[in-house]
Parts: sequence; C-alpha cells; structure tokens
Amino acid sequence: MSSGAEAIPNSKKPGVLRRLYDWTISWADRPGGAWALFFIAVIESSFFLIPPDVLLLALCVGKPEKSFRFALICAAGSVIGGILGWCIGYALWEGVKHLFIPFIFSQEIFDKVQELYQGNAFLAILTAAFTPIPYKVFTIAAGVFHVSLVTLIIASAFGRSARFFMVGGVIYYFGPKVKTLIEKYFDLFAWALLALGIAGFLAVKLLR
Repeated sequence: MSSGAEAIPNSKKPGVLRRLYDWTISWADRPGGAWALFFIAVIESSFFLIPPDVLLLALCVGKPEKSFRFALICAAGSVIGGILGWCIGYALWEGVKHLFIPFIFSQEIFDKVQELYQGNAFLAILTAAFTPIPYKVFTIAAGVFHVSLVTLIIASAFGRSARFFMVGGVIYYFGPKVKTLIEKYFDLFAWALLALGIAGFLAVKLLR
C-alpha cells in the first residue's frame, strides 16, 4: 500500500513537523515497519512529536489480518517508552529540562499536569494514555513528581492498549470497507490524528 505521503503537496522548505511526519509514515512500505512502529511508540512517549497512530494506521490498512499484532507492538512500545519518560523525569530532569521546555511542551502545561497529579494520578495518566492529550508530558512529569512507577505502568497499559487496539480492531473487523475508505482518504486521516495530538496540548489547559 502506498503510504499516501506523496499526495501531500511538497514545499520547498518543509517544516520540522512535516519532515518528521514523512519519515514516520515512510516506514509503512518498508520491511522493518513493525520494528519502526515499536521504536516510534517508545520515543513518542517521552519526546517524539508524531503519534505512532499514523504508522499503526498505515500498517493495519496494508495488512488487516495483522492489525492486532501491530496494535500489541504499538502498545508495548508505548508503555516501555512511558517508563523511559518516567526515568528521565525522575533521574535526569534538572539536567535536561531545557531540552523539553519550551520545545516539546510549555512550562504552563507541565505545571497543569502537576496539579492533576495532586488529585488522581492514576486517572490522569489513564486519560492521557487513551486520548490525544500529550502522554509524554505525563510520563516525564510522573517521574519529576514521584508518581509511583507501578501506577504509571498499569494506567498506561490499560489506556494505551485500549487506544491502539481500538484502531486495529476497527480495521480488522470491518476490513474491506474501512480499508477502502482509509486508503482513499489516508492523508486526511493521518493529518487528523496529528491535529488531535496538537489539540491535546491545548486540552491540558482546560482540565481541572
């Protein structure tokens, strides 16, 4: 299956986000696509800007019969990446925070997550793991504010698995019709996922 990236009009000087998107989606047509999905899911949970959903979507559409396998790979990588984010926050934050703020997320959003953790940390992580809310902020903040690693792992396992298996399940069970629809409007679906990820950063400000 064509990745669909070629259909997006090229600019002479594509931005960083566009180049990251193109690089991510290009793995859908390569033999190492599943490994790339795992790797991207790991790094997206701590610093990478493109959600793994875009590659998961492309791989599932290309091979619907392997949708649940791809969803499992994505969920496992994301949870491991969450642990990595926790370790960064717990052990390295003072030395690396200038690399994250304001380039990956803002101080305002980081402070908002701290407020959420003072309420119900498990629910906050579970919500971020399932929705477009930026999961990476929550994994790193969990380490900074000494949220239990066990809490992070359990909440992440539930939330990320539910999210990615939902994507894989829809394509697996509704097969040809969904595949035809997504292949026809692949760019729209992929960019919509990316837009939801960006909107998630804004949503954090509205949480109470």
